[in-house]
Amino acid sequence: MKYISTRGRAEKTGATRAIIKGIAEDRGLYVPEGFPRLKESWTELASLEYKEVAQLVLSCFLPDFTQEELAEYTGKAYGETFEHPRVAPLVRAGNVHFLELYHGKTAAFKDMALSLLPYLLTASIRKEKEDKKIAILAATSGDTGIAALKGFEDVPGTEVIVFFPEEGVSPVQKQQMRTAEGSNTHVAGIEGNFDDAQRGVKQILNDENFAAEALAKGYKLTAANSINIGRLLPQVAYYVWAYARMVESGAVKAGDPVNLVVPSGNFGNLLSGYYAEKMGVPVRRYLCASNRNNVLSDFFRTGVYDARRPLYTTNAPSMDIIVSSNLERLLYDLSGEDGAAVDAWMQALQNEQRYQVGGKTKEGLNRFYGGFATEEEIEAAIGSFYREQGYLMDTHTAAAYKVYQDYLAETGDDTPAVITATASPYKFAGSVSRALGLPVAEDEFSAILQLAEKTGVPVPAGLQNLKERPVRHTRTVAPEAMSDTVMHTLK
Repeated sequence: MKYISTRGRAEKTGATRAIIKGIAEDRGLYVPEGFPRLKESWTELASLEYKEVAQLVLSCFLPDFTQEELAEYTGKAYGETFEHPRVAPLVRAGNVHFLELYHGKTAAFKDMALSLLPYLLTASIRKEKEDKKIAILAATSGDTGIAALKGFEDVPGTEVIVFFPEEGVSPVQKQQMRTAEGSNTHVAGIEGNFDDAQRGVKQILNDENFAAEALAKGYKLTAANSINIGRLLPQVAYYVWAYARMVESGAVKAGDPVNLVVPSGNFGNLLSGYYAEKMGVPVRRYLCASNRNNVLSDFFRTGVYDARRPLYTTNAPSMDIIVSSNLERLLYDLSGEDGAAVDAWMQALQNEQRYQVGGKTKEGLNRFYGGFATEEEIEAAIGSFYREQGYLMDTHTAAAYKVYQDYLAETGDDTPAVITATASPYKFAGSVSRALGLPVAEDEFSAILQLAEKTGVPVPAGLQNLKERPVRHTRTVAPEAMSDTVMHTLK
C-alpha cells in the first residue's frame, strides 16, 4: 500500500512517510492508492472489541506496521482513556441509531483518531530513522485542538502548536485549550475565524523556506488536522464497527445498506464513512449536515463550491467553516483520480474562491444529500427530541438529526440511519440548557451543573471542574503572525 497525492504531481510514498509529512510536496493531500476489502463476515466483526476492529482496519492501510505494533497501539489508544466500555456505543433513540463518539478524554469525536495518532507518528519517526523533533500544527474549530493537545501531551520528541479562532469556539472548548497541560503544548487564539487558522497552517506547511528554517532548529513540521492521513484512517474503523453493531442488534441484515448522517465542517468525518464503504460497508446515501455555514449543502445540490460568503458564528461552532479541506479527497475519487482536475479546482478556490465540477464528478455527488439547520432549528431539535425520547443531543448532532428528518420528509427513504453523535452535550451546555427551557445560567460552566441536575446524564470526567483549572495559555495573535508564533515556539 502506497500513498499518492490528490493533485497528482508528488511521488508515491509509504504510510510512515505520509504520516510524518502530513501534506504532499505538490500541496495535495495523501490518499491510499487502493482500498482493500474486508475479508471477515459481519458476524465475525460483531464479535470483536472496538480496539480489535480498529487494528483490523488499520492493518489494511498500514503495512509498514506489524500486527503486534498495531495491537499495542490500539490497545493503549482505546483502553482506559475512554469512559464507555464499548468505546463508541451505538444507541437507538426514536427512529435512528446514534453512534456516540464522544466518550474519550476531551468529550468529542476527535479523540477517536487523536488518541491513536501519537503512537502512529512516533513509530513512523522511529521507522524512518528521523533524528529531528516533530512540530505538530493544528488549526481547530473547537475539538481538534484539545484532542491534539491531550493526545500529544508530553510525548517525547514532539511539540504541538494549536491555533483556534478566539471568538469562534464555545467557552468550554476555549477553557479546555487554555488550560491544557504538558511541557510540549502551545496554544494561541487568533483574531480571525477557523478558515484563517486553517489557511495559516497550510501556508506554513507548504512554505519550503519556513521548513528549512525549522529544520535548522532541529524540527520537522506536520499536521494534526484530518488533512494528515494518519488522522483520517482511524476514523474509518468506527463506521465498520457501527455497521457490525447494526447487524448484531438486528437493525439490518448483513449486506443491507444504511444511511450515514454526519454533521460536517472540514468533511473528514463523512469522508471516513465513504472510505468505509469502499472497504465493504453497505451505504445507500450520505447525509451531510451543516449549520448556517451551508457551503457544503449548496455544493452537493449544485456542483458549485462558492466560498464567497460570510462565515457565521453559530451554536455549533465546530461546523463554522467555509473551506472544507477533505472535500479534495472526495473530488479526487469521484473524478476518477484526476489529479490535474483537482489541482485546477483547488487553484480556482484559492484565487477566485469558487469552482464548479461537472461530468462524472458531479454525477457522483448524487450519492450525497446536503442540508443545514439554523441555530433556532438546532435548539428546537434538541428540546423536542429530549422531551419525546429522553435522549440528549449536542448542537452538532442535533443539526444532523434535523437534516435527517428533512431528508425523510423529502424522500420517504426509511433505510436504517446511523447518526454520528460527535460531541458531549456538555461541551455546548448553554445552548443545550436553553433548548430544554432551563433558566439562563451565570456562565457556560454553571450551565453544565444545571444541565446535569436536570437530565441526570453524567458529566464527562474531562469537563468536570473545568472552570477551576489554571489557565496556562493566554496568547492571542493576528493570522499573519502565525508563522512567527510557530518559529518562536521552536526553541
